[in-house]
Amino acid sequence: MLQRETPKAGAEAVGHARPRHPRRSRTHVAVFVAPFFVVFALFFLAPIGYAVYQSFFKLTSSGLGLTEPTLDFAGLDNYTAALTSPAFLGSIGRVLLFSLIEVPVMVVCALTLALLLDSARARFRAFFRVSFFLPYGVPGVIASLLWGFLYVPQTSPLVDALALVGLPHDFLGPGTILLAIANISTWQFAGYNMLVLIAGLQAIPQELYEAARVDGATEIRIAWHVKIPLVRAPLVLITVFTLIGTLQLFVEPLVLKPLTTAISSDYTPNLAAYNQAFAQSNIHLASAEATLIAIMSFVISFGFLRLVNRKGKRAW
Repeated sequence: MLQRETPKAGAEAVGHARPRHPRRSRTHVAVFVAPFFVVFALFFLAPIGYAVYQSFFKLTSSGLGLTEPTLDFAGLDNYTAALTSPAFLGSIGRVLLFSLIEVPVMVVCALTLALLLDSARARFRAFFRVSFFLPYGVPGVIASLLWGFLYVPQTSPLVDALALVGLPHDFLGPGTILLAIANISTWQFAGYNMLVLIAGLQAIPQELYEAARVDGATEIRIAWHVKIPLVRAPLVLITVFTLIGTLQLFVEPLVLKPLTTAISSDYTPNLAAYNQAFAQSNIHLASAEATLIAIMSFVISFGFLRLVNRKGKRAW
């Protein structure tokens, strides 16, 4: 009897060990994922949809302005007004030029810092890693204010030091203000991008480094021929993030604007949309400009990813 009941008990144990029904697993996953999608829809998709909706309307005043303006359907008039505005088009060209400057500088700085900290000869790695990352913890407004005081000749010890050695420099001039803004962005975000690259470098098997050293490769050759090719994905990631951030430049010129005449109210596309919404009270034109900024960021970043993916497939 015991021998006959033992297989039955074993069968029941196997039956209890069967995996759960796939539908139940999917239900549990949906329950945990649903809050994210709700918050994502409320605080990301809904504002975008509302901005697009507002961009197709305009306020029309009748008579002598004694009556309240009416909200009328404008079609693509706001988009036409934005794309035919020399100031707005100039701001787009300005952020594109800023991207050409900032993106290579940011990627090179972050990659250099990551390679230095990942070097076999690096010392005090934890200290320098935290030191390089600290500027990222400073809010953008505070960082712009700090550097603003360093750019103003009346309060800047940096300008005084350059003047002592015969190198007077106007950081807030029309020809240098874009570089001054690029310096603030690089100082603030290079440490964050560095950590992304360090995570990619630490995922590389150490056997590859040992094999390269056995073959007589120096640290520079290991970095160039082993490390950099194997962190291609993190490099693409930080490049896309930096590209999107430069196209949406807003905080730095807004904070530095009272300190210089080189920054106008429509210096960047985001600043132009902000000015239309809060200074000119034209939220419909501002919505159209914001939508154009989003479309531009999407097209450029998507085009860059397509280009990089094509080159990566050809390399393989």
